[in-house]
Formats: sequence, C-alpha cells, structure tokens
Amino acid sequence: MGDQSIKATTDEESHNRFVRHILDDIKALDLMLERGLIESGITRIGAEQEFCLINENWRPAKTSEQILKAVNDPHFTTEIARYNLEINLDPLELTGDCFSVAEQDLRELLNKAVDAAKKYNTHILLTGILPTIAKSELVFDYMAPNPRYSILNEMMRKHRGDDFQLRIRGIDELSIMHDSVLFEACNTSFQMHLQREADDFIPSYNWAQAISGPVLGVSTNSPLLLGRELWSETRIALFQQSIDTRTSSYALKDQQARVTFGDSWASGTAADFFKNEIARYRVLFSKEIESNSLDELEKGNIPKLQALNTHNGSIYRWNRPCYGVGNGKPHLRIENRYIPSGPTILDEMANFAFWVGLMMGRPKAFDDMHNAMDFNDAKSNFIKAARTGKESVLYWNGRLMSVRDLVTRELLPLAHTGLGKANIDKEDKDRLLNVIEERAHKVTGAQWSIRKYRNLRKTKQRDDALLALTQSMYNHQFVGNPVHEWPIDEDSSHIHDSAHLICHIMSTQLFTVNEKDLADLAIKIMKWHNIHHLPVENDSGDLCGILTFTHIDRFEETNEITENMRVSDIMTRDIFTTSLDTPIQEAISLMKANEIGCLPVTQDDHLVGIVTIADLRKFDND
Repeated sequence: MGDQSIKATTDEESHNRFVRHILDDIKALDLMLERGLIESGITRIGAEQEFCLINENWRPAKTSEQILKAVNDPHFTTEIARYNLEINLDPLELTGDCFSVAEQDLRELLNKAVDAAKKYNTHILLTGILPTIAKSELVFDYMAPNPRYSILNEMMRKHRGDDFQLRIRGIDELSIMHDSVLFEACNTSFQMHLQREADDFIPSYNWAQAISGPVLGVSTNSPLLLGRELWSETRIALFQQSIDTRTSSYALKDQQARVTFGDSWASGTAADFFKNEIARYRVLFSKEIESNSLDELEKGNIPKLQALNTHNGSIYRWNRPCYGVGNGKPHLRIENRYIPSGPTILDEMANFAFWVGLMMGRPKAFDDMHNAMDFNDAKSNFIKAARTGKESVLYWNGRLMSVRDLVTRELLPLAHTGLGKANIDKEDKDRLLNVIEERAHKVTGAQWSIRKYRNLRKTKQRDDALLALTQSMYNHQFVGNPVHEWPIDEDSSHIHDSAHLICHIMSTQLFTVNEKDLADLAIKIMKWHNIHHLPVENDSGDLCGILTFTHIDRFEETNEITENMRVSDIMTRDIFTTSLDTPIQEAISLMKANEIGCLPVTQDDHLVGIVTIADLRKFDND
C-alpha cells in the first residue's frame, strides 16, 4: 500500500483492466520461471522497522509528517497513523558481518529520527503495541493524511458492510466496535526479508510456516492493548480483526481472512502460490499500469509485475511471498511479518539472525513438508505462541515441548548450522544467538512488560501504570542491554502530571444498576462496597440517572423507601456528564460550579467510566 497511484476499484472498466494486468503478470511470472530468469546463486536479507512516536508525556504524538520532512531521507516512509513511521533498510548479501552492518545501519537511521523528533518534543519507541494508546487516539484525526489510507479504510468497510468488531480474550477481555481500520495502527513490527531460490521457494516457504510458532514464542512483545492484558503477541489477533472484511450471517460458510496464517502447505511453484491468492481473494485496489508485463518480457526487459504486487500487498499473510526487481534482476523472497518491534535493536537483530539461521539450516527431512509435519500442528503452534508466548507447549517432531526446550535444544543448533553455511562471522553468530538462548531461559519482552505492569499496578492507577511502563521501556531501550537483562522492580518516577484528559484518569471497572432494579438492592451494593456514586442504566445500556449516598440518606431519614420501590423512584435524573476527551481542568471547573461529587463519562450515551472529586484533587490548581 505504499504506492501513491493506488485507488479504490469503483468503476468496472478500470477494475477489469487492472485484473487483466494481474492475469498477464502471472503468465509473465510463469514464463520467467520456465526460462530461468529469476535471480539465483546469491542470498540477500532486508528489513522494515516500524516505530512509535510519543510526546513528552509518553502518549502518541501526531508528528509523523513534520519528522518525515525533517529527516528528509528516502529510507523513511509514513504509516497509517500519525504517530508511527517506518524505516526500510537497504538489502544486504547474507554473508560475513551482514547482521552487524544491518544493525549499524538501523542505529544510524533511528538516530536520525531521534534528532529530528527532538525538534518537535517527540521521542521514538520500539514496541509491538504502545501501552499508552487510548481509544481517543484511534479516530480519523490521527490517520496519516495520505489518500492510500483513506482508500484502505473505504474498501475494507465496503467489503465488510459494517463496522469492525474486536473481541480478544486473554487474562482480560476486550470487546469493542470501531468504525475504521485505525486499530491496525496499534501494531508496529520488525519485518524481515530473505531471498530464496526459485526452485526451492515452496519448500522454503513451508519451512518458514513450520518454524513460525517457536520463533514467535520466544520473540513476543505485545501483551497490552487499551490497558488490558490480552495475548503475549496481541498484534496477531488485533491485526486480523482490525481489517477483517468477512461478514457474519446465519449461513455456515468458510471465508478467507485477509490476515492469515493459511490453511495448508503450499505446493507447485511460486506462480502457483500467487494463482491461489488471486483465486481466493477479491481485488480491493487498482492502479493504472503503464506497460504490459508480457510485452516487456518479449522486449527483453524484466517486468515489475505491478498489478500482481499491488494485489499481493492487500493480502496480509504472516509469512508473505514477494516478487521484486533489484538492479534489473527479478527475485523471490519471503517476508516475515509476525515479529514485533522492539524491545531493543539488539533483540530485533537477534530475532533476525535466529530466523534467517533457521531458514538456512532447514533439515533435509523437512524438504517435503507434506510428509514431515501436519499443517494444523504448525498453525496450532503459531496460535498458541501468539496467545501464551514463551509459556506455550508446542507440538514438534511427534512430541510436546515447551518453547524454551524447543528453542534451546532443537532450533538454536539448527540456526547455528544455518548461519555457518551462510558464512556469517562466528562472533556475530554467537553474539546474536546467545541473546535468543538467554531470553529463552529468562524473559521475553511480553513477560517483562506484564511483570513490570503488574508490579506498577500495586501502587498506581491503570493510566499511571501504563505511563510508567512506557517511560521505563524508553529509558532502557537505547542503553543497549537486551530485554532479558532489564530490571523489573526499579523505582519509577512520578508521572501522573502527564494526564490531561478525563479518559486518562477515569475509573472503568464500575458497579451499575438498572433503573428497574429494587432500590434496596442498589442501596445494599453501595454500602457493601462503600460506593458513593452508583450509575443507573436503562434496558438499552444508556445512562439515565445516578444514585448518591447524600440522596439516599435523605430517603432513609424519612423512611420513604418501601420494599417494592425501584431504583427509578429514588435516583437523580438531572445529571452532568462528560466525554472521554474533556480536559481535566475543565471537569474540575464543572464539578465546582455545580457542586457535584462525580462525573459519569459517556460515549454515544453509553457509560464508559466515572471520575470523582477525589480522583481530581491532585490535579486541582486552586
């Protein structure tokens, strides 16, 4: 979706013209494979680094356009949200010190981003999901002002025919409707590319699928979303659901998610793989193609297969097959899309070396994956690793193994062998794979985040704990130590002053009653839990009143409450409410002016939180 000329497929003529180009691209790829034109005899690696922009209060910063302009470097590009950017590293030949070179290149580019960000009071952070992202930062105002993102949103909504629904269950549960694809912006990843030989592409791709579970399990770094503890790698569920074009109906039918691990081992050639993608997935986008790929091929030129690549870019496989042209030569590569950003550059490069080493060290027994491993075991391993990370038990070679044991006993030796075959410098190989081994025995980024967050929650409210967690990530990130060496119990600085909106401090785990409930039940609930303000909802879930100790005391003093009296008989209907994006100081002024002790927080008339005068005292400047 990086192409500025991409447009929605609205008129039939341009759509059909684009589809014809896709079909010609596939035929051209078939011919290039038959003629042996795909580059061989060399292996290259590449990577894409996505990162978050945060302000001085550790929250998302809408400064991507300014920073991109200040950096003025073609390696940088926008992402869907105004608080994310991406770096595209130059490809390197897989040999010698290539990982050290890639690491140095990435550090230099990130330092350029750091310097540019300082001009706009912005920090950069490497993390799979930014802990401090709130629902208020997932609205259109935060979408990057680039037509291709609006097109993505438009076409995804059109094909879904309804709002997007997120439902992710972990330790906590997140269930929410959303009117755009911007939840996808919560995901930041470190995407890794490996060039493969044409005649070995399908076995390589299947092996990439097979190792996805354990590689992800030891690399997870995204356990929190909107303050909820969800999956160890919540990005996996979030990405699929945030751009899911499938519809619900009373009919039981199989539908292909556009974010997918797949349903079977691949077979045939790379062209056959792409043919399957064309058959399974509707074309969402189009663009004007300047030259026909078959014509270019017959002229002796190498076609870019622009139509095929555009369609392939709208299918988000966790292991994505890619066709490209570099220095006039066509190549095939596999893109690993499931590894999260962070926690440090060193952790990312260790993940990179581990994955590439495994890819290069594939045992001969796995050349024919159809007979070596059941596909559903590989898929199950991936899902389990996403859910529970390093704490998962996976199925490998006919037996159950923990991620730790599978990585340290089976896979690390293969990675060492694979990097050795690629003539990677021993010092680099040992340095990076040692990080994986230590992390397997200690903690991943996800485990560190959860332990740190739970530790903070012992003394802090949810928002303050998320802020302190983010600040701690930032403080450790560029020191150089990998995440398994980060301390969990160090003191955190005082950070509550960074809260400036009601959504940052409101209580969200609420007791509520229905207006038809017995008044005596509501009063008992308030007394049992020492609740001074109890919101009242109607049958539609809308806020319709509130009960307060002061109001109830007046009824009890006069013995006016009977055993059949309903909540609606004693509740206060004249209530003041506020919204998620109300400034804290404005809320304080409202409560003082009207002499009220609490403010329910609503969104579309639905209660989402409550804030009391006690919550606001530390922010009161008077």
